[in-house]
Amino acid sequence: LTGKEALTHFPSLGAPGGSGPGKGHVKQCELLQLSRKQKRLCRREPGLAETLRDAIRLGILECQFQFRSERWNCSLEGRPSLLKRGFKETAFLYAVSSAALTHSLARACSAGRMERCTCDDSPGLENRKAWQWGVCGDNLKYSTKFLKKFLGQKRIGKDLRAKVDIHNTNVGIKAVKNGLKTTCKCHGVSGSCAVRTCWKQLSPFHEIGRLLKLRYDDAVKVFSTSNDAVGHSELAGPHRHGHSGKQPALPRPTDLVYVEDSPSFCRPSKYSLGTAGRTCSREGNCDSMCCGRGYNTQSRLVTFSCHCQVQWCCYVECQQCMQEEVVYSCKQ
Repeated sequence: LTGKEALTHFPSLGAPGGSGPGKGHVKQCELLQLSRKQKRLCRREPGLAETLRDAIRLGILECQFQFRSERWNCSLEGRPSLLKRGFKETAFLYAVSSAALTHSLARACSAGRMERCTCDDSPGLENRKAWQWGVCGDNLKYSTKFLKKFLGQKRIGKDLRAKVDIHNTNVGIKAVKNGLKTTCKCHGVSGSCAVRTCWKQLSPFHEIGRLLKLRYDDAVKVFSTSNDAVGHSELAGPHRHGHSGKQPALPRPTDLVYVEDSPSFCRPSKYSLGTAGRTCSREGNCDSMCCGRGYNTQSRLVTFSCHCQVQWCCYVECQQCMQEEVVYSCKQ
């Protein structure tokens, strides 16, 4: 999340939100693993600590949802070691964490949880009047501007890994921007649009997570090459179909990039707990997830509500039914 340890599992993760009265937010800032500059920014903005926690939670849950059927399931175990490498999974972590922070900051502004920002005020939209109708545009403009300052991306440096991390961070930010839509509401008589209010609204984070997962599936392996025209090195990848010329192809701004091949994640290592004991789908991913070791089959009875009927006036009455369920799990 900080640009050095994306999606770090903070001790306070899952703690109740709220910045608390007085200087309570200062204590929350100290609990977060931030740089000295970032802590200074955090202390200056009372709503930021809570927003950072929301972003961490949002990024972790979305990552685990997107990789729930993969060998690497975005578990917290092994993450510090993973973040030191240049795998595809590391690329996704940087992208989803920056996307979660961008999304959370923009929503915090429109929800009134941040003191230094409010509703979106993009020119050409009636955002300043929107609050009269109970709506408030998500302030992505402030969110992205603050995030660049918070992450300190002005100096990219010559290090290949630093360039890769910043590139993937920006991919996450762009994914949020791509999901920004203009929403309008009519207030005229009988639904006419004599009076119309429009505001900017972000897509649900699930849509952003799904887009980043597609970027992960098509991630590009890169290396560093010198560009004599601009006088510094830049990222380069393999030639794409239809690309001409002797120079290597540059990755697109929307490509997730990585520098080294990932481990298999089949066995326990410093990067993950392996796949032993993980549940899988026999028709879907058992062969891949279990890495050729096979899987165990177990039957169990599950209870669920059935034959539900609405009773006058105001409640639903259900029976309890039992059903046999077959569970498949990877062998050791």
